[in-house]
Amino acid sequence: MMTHEYKVIPAPTKGEKAKAIKGAEAKFAAAMSRLLNEMAEQGWEYIRADTLPSEERSGLTSSQTVWRTVLVFSRPVPAAPQSVAVQHEAAPDTAPVAGIGGPVVTPITPPATAEEKLTPVPGNDDRDPDRAS
Repeated sequence: MMTHEYKVIPAPTKGEKAKAIKGAEAKFAAAMSRLLNEMAEQGWEYIRADTLPSEERSGLTSSQTVWRTVLVFSRPVPAAPQSVAVQHEAAPDTAPVAGIGGPVVTPITPPATAEEKLTPVPGNDDRDPDRAS
């Protein structure tokens, strides 16, 4: 079973200068492109961008809500290997469970209850009325 891990990073807030790139939009797109490519090289897949509220301190006693844009990435992580069931050979007094190649089951006899332990066996008790004298 595969599971995923997620990484959330802040989105760039301003563009990057580059040769032959002019305008604020193109510079911002270049910054986003570089960031997405760097994350992809590390095995992260871009999922989406979210704008979320963040409450921050403003002055000594007040706070304000600032909206932050974050980028969400994920990558698959293999789950921990599950233990492999070990099949044991059947002992001479056990029988395999119905089905081909199934696990071998040894029947378990439940322990005797207190009542069963105290029940006299006919012929073994002096007080048994059925016992011939």
